[in-house]
Amino acid sequence: MPPQQEGEAGYISKPVPPGGCEVPPVPPRRVRSGRAAAALGAALGGRCRAAGSGAVAGAGAGVGSEPRRSIKCVLVGDGAVGKTSLVVSYTTNGYPTEYIPTAFDNFSAVVSVDGKPVRLQLCDTAGQDEFDKLRPLCYTNTDIFLLCFSVVSPSSFQNVSEKWVPEIRCHCPKAPIILVGTQSDLREDVKVLIELDKCKEKPVSEEAAKLCAEEIKAASYIECSALTQKNLKEVFDAAIVAGIQYSDTQQQPKKSKCRTPDKMKNLSKSWWKKYCCFV
Repeated sequence: MPPQQEGEAGYISKPVPPGGCEVPPVPPRRVRSGRAAAALGAALGGRCRAAGSGAVAGAGAGVGSEPRRSIKCVLVGDGAVGKTSLVVSYTTNGYPTEYIPTAFDNFSAVVSVDGKPVRLQLCDTAGQDEFDKLRPLCYTNTDIFLLCFSVVSPSSFQNVSEKWVPEIRCHCPKAPIILVGTQSDLREDVKVLIELDKCKEKPVSEEAAKLCAEEIKAASYIECSALTQKNLKEVFDAAIVAGIQYSDTQQQPKKSKCRTPDKMKNLSKSWWKKYCCFV
């Protein structure tokens, strides 16, 4: 498991411990929901249960009480960019070995934030066009979006601004977005580079991705690899911090405008009338 690292604003997240011409990106392989649940359950010594699709993990080590707050994190992006691999690698500390297109999966992990347990709800969505009408059903009460694209799939990067940002802003205008470049381990892969070159394409540069993050007003841009787990924890640390900050702003009571009570209005009118009479 990647070592614990201190995130922004002093937050620390602790994941659950283990027990041709369109160039298709090398698919992020995953296991079926049932297998994921079984694998996670075995790793946690039976502290895991299947719940619909996906897996629900028990509290991590050091988290002894039931979380009082929950952060909802939704992963969006084109199909086969590695969204599910990110979730599986983060929650089980393992890498999926079989690619199966996701419909909709829900995962839950308990993390430690400043020493307090927080339940992180991870919603893995389908990126295929046929799910465009169903996908927004997952967006309700979302605290943070992880907008994913593959650094070796220029088309998935192009869809960030053309498809995904408009969709997110249509349903959740104020929710923060973290732009995530997945499959960073493939940027120097010779076979992938050869396939991209056949179509006169190149991997998405980090500079181009950061510029895109600024244009779409994302909270940050992070590249990661579910296979090597490089920057994997940083992605979810950033999501937790941004999600908590957004959740706190949403819970703040709205300041009511100071309005003159009706009685005071009537009193003011009456005094004005009397004044007019005296004049």
